[in-house]
Amino acid sequence: MLVKGGAPLEILGKVQIIAFDKTGTLTEGKPRLTDVVCAEGVSETQLMSVTVAVELLSDHPLAAAVVSGGRTRLQNLPTMEAHDAQSITGRGVNAIVDGQVVTIGKEILFAETNSPTIPAPLLDSLNALKASGRTTMIVLRGNQYLGVLGLMDTPRSSARNVISRLRKLGLKKMTMLSGDNQQVANAVAKEVGLDEAMGDLMPDDKVKAIKKLSENVSVAMVGDGVNDAPAMVNATVGIAMGAAGSDVALETADVALMADDLNHLPFAVGLSRQTSQIIRQNLWLSLGMVAFLVPATILGLRLGPAVLLHEGSTLLVVLNALRLLAYRGRG
Repeated sequence: MLVKGGAPLEILGKVQIIAFDKTGTLTEGKPRLTDVVCAEGVSETQLMSVTVAVELLSDHPLAAAVVSGGRTRLQNLPTMEAHDAQSITGRGVNAIVDGQVVTIGKEILFAETNSPTIPAPLLDSLNALKASGRTTMIVLRGNQYLGVLGLMDTPRSSARNVISRLRKLGLKKMTMLSGDNQQVANAVAKEVGLDEAMGDLMPDDKVKAIKKLSENVSVAMVGDGVNDAPAMVNATVGIAMGAAGSDVALETADVALMADDLNHLPFAVGLSRQTSQIIRQNLWLSLGMVAFLVPATILGLRLGPAVLLHEGSTLLVVLNALRLLAYRGRG
Protein backbone atom coordinates (compact mmCIF):
# COMPACT_ATOMS: atom_id res chain seq x y z
CA MET A 1 0.00 0.00 0.00
CA LEU A 2 1.44 3.36 -1.08
CA VAL A 3 0.15 6.42 0.81
CA LYS A 4 1.17 9.78 -0.64
CA GLY A 5 1.71 11.71 2.57
CA GLY A 6 0.40 11.97 6.09
CA ALA A 7 -2.73 13.93 5.17
CA PRO A 8 -4.32 11.16 3.02
CA LEU A 9 -3.52 8.59 5.70
CA GLU A 10 -5.27 10.68 8.35
CA ILE A 11 -8.23 11.69 6.14
CA LEU A 12 -8.90 8.12 4.98
CA GLY A 13 -9.86 7.18 8.53
CA LYS A 14 -12.53 9.90 8.56
CA VAL A 15 -14.22 8.75 5.35
CA GLN A 16 -17.91 7.91 5.78
CA ILE A 17 -18.80 6.95 2.20
CA ILE A 18 -16.87 4.86 -0.32
CA ALA A 19 -17.72 4.91 -4.02
CA PHE A 20 -16.43 2.05 -6.18
CA ASP A 21 -15.88 1.77 -9.89
CA LYS A 22 -17.26 -1.54 -11.19
CA THR A 23 -15.03 -3.01 -13.88
CA GLY A 24 -11.65 -4.09 -12.58
CA THR A 25 -12.44 -2.94 -9.04
CA LEU A 26 -15.48 -4.85 -7.79
CA THR A 27 -15.30 -7.25 -10.73
CA GLU A 28 -12.40 -9.24 -12.13
CA GLY A 29 -12.05 -6.90 -15.09
CA LYS A 30 -12.06 -9.89 -17.43
CA PRO A 31 -15.40 -9.81 -19.26
CA ARG A 32 -16.37 -12.74 -21.47
CA LEU A 33 -18.82 -13.12 -24.32
CA THR A 34 -21.81 -15.12 -23.07
CA ASP A 35 -24.68 -14.41 -25.49
CA VAL A 36 -24.98 -13.88 -29.24
CA VAL A 37 -28.47 -12.99 -30.55
CA CYS A 38 -28.81 -12.58 -34.32
CA ALA A 39 -31.41 -10.43 -36.03
CA GLU A 40 -33.86 -12.08 -38.38
CA GLY A 41 -32.14 -13.30 -41.56
CA VAL A 42 -28.63 -12.86 -40.12
CA SER A 43 -26.36 -15.81 -39.33
CA GLU A 44 -24.03 -15.92 -36.35
CA THR A 45 -21.08 -16.11 -38.75
CA GLN A 46 -22.15 -12.87 -40.45
CA LEU A 47 -22.69 -11.10 -37.15
CA MET A 48 -19.43 -12.19 -35.53
CA SER A 49 -17.19 -11.73 -38.56
CA VAL A 50 -18.25 -8.08 -38.89
CA THR A 51 -18.11 -7.48 -35.14
CA VAL A 52 -14.67 -9.04 -34.67
CA ALA A 53 -13.28 -7.02 -37.59
CA VAL A 54 -14.32 -3.76 -35.93
CA GLU A 55 -13.40 -4.71 -32.36
CA LEU A 56 -9.89 -5.72 -33.45
CA LEU A 57 -9.24 -1.99 -33.91
CA SER A 58 -10.28 -1.15 -30.34
CA ASP A 59 -8.20 -1.46 -27.16
CA HIS A 60 -11.22 -1.54 -24.82
CA PRO A 61 -11.46 -4.62 -22.51
CA LEU A 62 -14.93 -5.39 -23.87
CA ALA A 63 -13.55 -5.37 -27.40
CA ALA A 64 -10.90 -7.92 -26.48
CA ALA A 65 -13.58 -10.11 -24.88
CA VAL A 66 -15.71 -9.97 -28.04
CA VAL A 67 -12.77 -10.89 -30.29
CA SER A 68 -11.71 -13.77 -28.05
CA GLY A 69 -15.28 -15.01 -27.57
CA GLY A 70 -16.10 -14.78 -31.27
CA ARG A 71 -13.07 -16.79 -32.29
CA THR A 72 -13.82 -19.39 -29.65
CA ARG A 73 -17.46 -19.83 -30.72
CA LEU A 74 -16.63 -20.00 -34.43
CA GLN A 75 -13.33 -21.73 -35.09
CA ASN A 76 -13.33 -20.91 -38.83
CA LEU A 77 -14.52 -17.34 -38.56
CA PRO A 78 -14.17 -15.57 -41.95
CA THR A 79 -11.56 -12.83 -41.96
CA MET A 80 -12.85 -9.34 -42.73
CA GLU A 81 -10.98 -6.06 -42.57
CA ALA A 82 -12.18 -2.84 -40.97
CA HIS A 83 -10.66 0.63 -41.14
CA ASP A 84 -11.25 4.23 -40.04
CA ALA A 85 -12.31 3.16 -36.55
CA GLN A 86 -13.63 5.91 -34.28
CA SER A 87 -14.21 5.50 -30.56
CA ILE A 88 -17.33 7.13 -29.14
CA THR A 89 -16.50 7.84 -25.49
CA GLY A 90 -18.68 5.92 -23.11
CA ARG A 91 -20.93 4.74 -25.93
CA GLY A 92 -19.17 2.44 -28.42
CA VAL A 93 -17.19 2.39 -31.66
CA ASN A 94 -17.74 2.58 -35.41
CA ALA A 95 -15.65 1.65 -38.46
CA ILE A 96 -15.91 0.93 -42.17
CA VAL A 97 -16.29 -2.72 -43.24
CA ASP A 98 -16.74 -3.56 -46.95
CA GLY A 99 -17.69 0.04 -47.68
CA GLN A 100 -20.43 0.20 -45.03
CA VAL A 101 -20.38 1.93 -41.66
CA VAL A 102 -20.61 -0.54 -38.78
CA THR A 103 -21.57 0.83 -35.37
CA ILE A 104 -21.25 -1.23 -32.17
CA GLY A 105 -22.32 0.11 -28.81
CA LYS A 106 -24.93 0.77 -26.15
CA GLU A 107 -28.61 1.22 -26.88
CA ILE A 108 -28.41 4.93 -26.03
CA LEU A 109 -25.87 5.47 -28.80
CA PHE A 110 -28.41 4.57 -31.47
CA ALA A 111 -31.01 6.89 -29.98
CA GLU A 112 -28.51 9.77 -29.98
CA THR A 113 -27.47 9.22 -33.61
CA ASN A 114 -30.96 8.96 -35.12
CA SER A 115 -30.34 5.39 -36.22
CA PRO A 116 -33.14 3.13 -37.53
CA THR A 117 -35.60 1.85 -34.93
CA ILE A 118 -34.44 -1.34 -33.27
CA PRO A 119 -36.71 -4.26 -34.32
CA ALA A 120 -39.06 -5.40 -31.56
CA PRO A 121 -37.72 -9.01 -31.31
CA LEU A 122 -34.15 -7.71 -31.04
CA LEU A 123 -35.21 -5.13 -28.44
CA ASP A 124 -36.90 -7.88 -26.38
CA SER A 125 -33.69 -9.92 -26.47
CA LEU A 126 -31.71 -6.83 -25.47
CA ASN A 127 -33.95 -6.15 -22.46
CA ALA A 128 -33.81 -9.80 -21.39
CA LEU A 129 -30.01 -9.75 -21.45
CA LYS A 130 -29.89 -6.52 -19.42
CA ALA A 131 -32.34 -7.96 -16.89
CA SER A 132 -30.02 -10.93 -16.39
CA GLY A 133 -27.11 -8.62 -15.58
CA ARG A 134 -25.37 -8.72 -18.95
CA THR A 135 -23.46 -5.84 -20.49
CA THR A 136 -25.02 -5.46 -23.95
CA MET A 137 -23.76 -4.29 -27.33
CA ILE A 138 -25.86 -3.70 -30.46
CA VAL A 139 -24.36 -4.18 -33.90
CA LEU A 140 -25.62 -2.03 -36.81
CA ARG A 141 -24.28 -2.26 -40.37
CA GLY A 142 -25.51 0.51 -42.62
CA ASN A 143 -29.24 0.58 -41.91
CA GLN A 144 -29.47 -3.09 -40.91
CA TYR A 145 -29.24 -4.36 -37.34
CA LEU A 146 -27.19 -7.56 -37.27
CA GLY A 147 -27.78 -8.55 -33.64
CA VAL A 148 -27.04 -8.09 -29.96
CA LEU A 149 -24.12 -9.36 -27.87
CA GLY A 150 -24.17 -10.04 -24.13
CA LEU A 151 -21.06 -9.98 -21.95
CA MET A 152 -20.54 -10.73 -18.29
CA ASP A 153 -17.80 -9.68 -15.88
CA THR A 154 -17.60 -11.85 -12.75
CA PRO A 155 -17.59 -10.04 -9.37
CA ARG A 156 -14.43 -10.59 -7.35
CA SER A 157 -14.80 -13.48 -4.91
CA SER A 158 -13.49 -11.24 -2.12
CA ALA A 159 -15.85 -8.32 -2.82
CA ARG A 160 -18.71 -9.30 -0.48
CA ASN A 161 -16.32 -10.02 2.41
CA VAL A 162 -14.52 -6.71 1.85
CA ILE A 163 -17.81 -4.79 1.95
CA SER A 164 -18.74 -6.57 5.18
CA ARG A 165 -15.40 -5.70 6.79
CA LEU A 166 -15.77 -2.05 5.78
CA ARG A 167 -19.18 -1.94 7.46
CA LYS A 168 -17.62 -3.26 10.67
CA LEU A 169 -15.10 -0.41 10.49
CA GLY A 170 -18.01 2.06 10.61
CA LEU A 171 -18.53 3.08 6.97
CA LYS A 172 -22.02 4.55 6.64
CA LYS A 173 -22.62 4.04 2.94
CA MET A 174 -21.04 2.20 0.01
CA THR A 175 -22.08 2.82 -3.57
CA MET A 176 -20.98 1.93 -7.08
CA LEU A 177 -20.46 4.24 -10.06
CA SER A 178 -20.60 2.44 -13.39
CA GLY A 179 -20.78 3.17 -17.08
CA ASP A 180 -22.82 -0.02 -17.56
CA ASN A 181 -26.59 0.12 -17.74
CA GLN A 182 -28.52 0.46 -14.49
CA GLN A 183 -29.77 -3.13 -14.47
CA VAL A 184 -26.25 -4.53 -14.73
CA ALA A 185 -25.06 -2.14 -12.02
CA ASN A 186 -27.94 -3.17 -9.74
CA ALA A 187 -27.21 -6.88 -10.26
CA VAL A 188 -23.52 -6.49 -9.32
CA ALA A 189 -24.32 -4.23 -6.36
CA LYS A 190 -26.82 -6.73 -5.00
CA GLU A 191 -24.38 -9.62 -5.36
CA VAL A 192 -21.54 -7.91 -3.46
CA GLY A 193 -23.75 -6.21 -0.84
CA LEU A 194 -23.54 -2.51 -1.71
CA ASP A 195 -26.12 0.05 -0.56
CA GLU A 196 -26.80 1.43 -4.03
CA ALA A 197 -25.54 1.56 -7.61
CA MET A 198 -25.53 4.31 -10.20
CA GLY A 199 -25.40 3.14 -13.81
CA ASP A 200 -25.20 4.67 -17.28
CA LEU A 201 -22.60 7.19 -16.09
CA MET A 202 -20.13 9.01 -18.30
CA PRO A 203 -16.83 10.19 -16.70
CA ASP A 204 -18.34 13.65 -16.10
CA ASP A 205 -21.37 12.05 -14.48
CA LYS A 206 -19.10 10.22 -12.03
CA VAL A 207 -17.54 13.55 -11.06
CA LYS A 208 -20.99 15.05 -10.44
CA ALA A 209 -21.98 12.01 -8.37
CA ILE A 210 -18.84 12.32 -6.22
CA LYS A 211 -19.44 16.04 -5.65
CA LYS A 212 -23.01 15.35 -4.58
CA LEU A 213 -21.97 12.56 -2.20
CA SER A 214 -19.26 14.70 -0.63
CA GLU A 215 -21.44 17.72 0.14
CA ASN A 216 -21.55 17.02 3.88
CA VAL A 217 -19.22 14.06 4.50
CA SER A 218 -15.82 12.72 3.45
CA VAL A 219 -15.92 10.41 0.42
CA ALA A 220 -13.34 8.00 -0.99
CA MET A 221 -13.35 6.94 -4.65
CA VAL A 222 -11.86 3.55 -5.54
CA GLY A 223 -11.04 2.89 -9.20
CA ASP A 224 -8.46 1.58 -11.61
CA GLY A 225 -8.93 3.21 -14.99
CA VAL A 226 -8.41 6.48 -16.84
CA ASN A 227 -12.14 7.18 -16.66
CA ASP A 228 -11.94 7.07 -12.86
CA ALA A 229 -9.19 9.69 -12.53
CA PRO A 230 -11.46 12.80 -12.63
CA ALA A 231 -13.73 11.28 -9.96
CA MET A 232 -10.70 10.45 -7.79
CA VAL A 233 -9.49 14.05 -7.98
CA ASN A 234 -12.87 15.34 -6.78
CA ALA A 235 -13.20 12.81 -3.96
CA THR A 236 -11.83 13.55 -0.49
CA VAL A 237 -9.46 10.61 -0.98
CA GLY A 238 -8.72 8.83 -4.26
CA ILE A 239 -7.74 5.16 -4.06
CA ALA A 240 -6.26 3.28 -7.04
CA MET A 241 -6.16 -0.47 -7.52
CA GLY A 242 -2.42 -0.64 -8.16
CA ALA A 243 -1.57 -3.73 -10.17
CA ALA A 244 -4.50 -3.37 -12.54
CA GLY A 245 -4.58 0.43 -12.44
CA SER A 246 -3.60 2.77 -15.23
CA ASP A 247 -0.68 5.18 -14.87
CA VAL A 248 -3.13 8.09 -14.81
CA ALA A 249 -5.11 6.57 -11.93
CA LEU A 250 -1.93 5.84 -9.97
CA GLU A 251 -0.67 9.40 -10.47
CA THR A 252 -4.03 10.88 -9.47
CA ALA A 253 -4.73 8.72 -6.42
CA ASP A 254 -3.83 9.65 -2.85
CA VAL A 255 -3.59 5.97 -1.88
CA ALA A 256 -2.52 3.15 -4.22
CA LEU A 257 -3.18 -0.51 -3.43
CA MET A 258 -0.11 -1.95 -5.11
CA ALA A 259 -1.50 -5.47 -5.37
CA ASP A 260 -4.59 -6.25 -7.42
CA ASP A 261 -6.35 -7.34 -4.25
CA LEU A 262 -9.43 -5.63 -2.87
CA ASN A 263 -8.71 -7.11 0.58
CA HIS A 264 -6.12 -4.37 1.11
CA LEU A 265 -8.86 -1.72 1.24
CA PRO A 266 -10.20 -2.57 4.73
CA PHE A 267 -6.57 -2.77 5.89
CA ALA A 268 -5.93 0.75 4.57
CA VAL A 269 -9.04 2.20 6.24
CA GLY A 270 -8.37 0.34 9.50
CA LEU A 271 -4.72 1.44 9.55
CA SER A 272 -5.76 5.06 9.05
CA ARG A 273 -8.22 4.89 11.92
CA GLN A 274 -5.66 3.19 14.16
CA THR A 275 -3.13 5.91 13.24
CA SER A 276 -5.54 8.68 14.20
CA GLN A 277 -6.28 6.94 17.50
CA ILE A 278 -2.60 6.63 18.36
CA ILE A 279 -1.98 10.27 17.41
CA ARG A 280 -4.70 11.33 19.87
CA GLN A 281 -3.25 9.08 22.58
CA ASN A 282 0.22 10.56 22.05
CA LEU A 283 -1.09 14.12 22.14
CA TRP A 284 -2.88 13.53 25.43
CA LEU A 285 0.19 11.81 26.87
CA SER A 286 2.55 14.61 25.82
CA LEU A 287 0.29 17.47 26.83
CA GLY A 288 -0.65 15.73 30.05
CA MET A 289 2.99 15.36 31.03
CA VAL A 290 3.68 19.04 30.27
CA ALA A 291 0.59 20.05 32.26
CA PHE A 292 1.94 18.04 35.20
CA LEU A 293 5.59 19.12 34.99
CA VAL A 294 5.04 22.90 34.79
CA PRO A 295 3.25 23.26 38.14
CA ALA A 296 5.31 20.43 39.66
CA THR A 297 8.61 22.23 38.99
CA ILE A 298 7.15 25.49 40.31
CA LEU A 299 6.14 23.68 43.49
CA GLY A 300 9.62 22.23 44.02
CA LEU A 301 10.19 19.23 41.73
CA ARG A 302 13.90 19.12 40.94
CA LEU A 303 15.19 19.56 37.40
CA GLY A 304 16.68 16.05 37.20
CA PRO A 305 13.48 14.12 37.90
CA ALA A 306 11.51 16.58 35.71
CA VAL A 307 13.82 15.96 32.73
CA LEU A 308 13.65 12.22 33.37
CA LEU A 309 9.84 12.30 33.36
CA HIS A 310 9.76 14.45 30.23
CA GLU A 311 12.16 12.24 28.28
CA GLY A 312 10.36 9.16 29.59
CA SER A 313 7.06 10.46 28.18
CA THR A 314 8.79 11.08 24.82
CA LEU A 315 9.98 7.48 24.80
CA LEU A 316 6.46 6.26 25.58
CA VAL A 317 5.09 8.31 22.66
CA VAL A 318 7.61 6.71 20.28
CA LEU A 319 6.90 3.20 21.54
CA ASN A 320 3.16 3.76 21.27
CA ALA A 321 3.56 4.93 17.66
CA LEU A 322 5.66 1.87 16.82
CA ARG A 323 2.63 -0.30 17.62
CA LEU A 324 1.40 0.58 14.11
CA LEU A 325 4.11 -1.69 12.70
CA ALA A 326 2.27 -4.64 14.19
CA TYR A 327 -1.12 -3.64 12.75
CA ARG A 328 -2.57 -6.41 10.60
CA GLY A 329 -6.25 -5.51 10.49
CA ARG A 330 -9.12 -7.91 11.20
CA GLY A 331 -11.09 -10.43 9.20
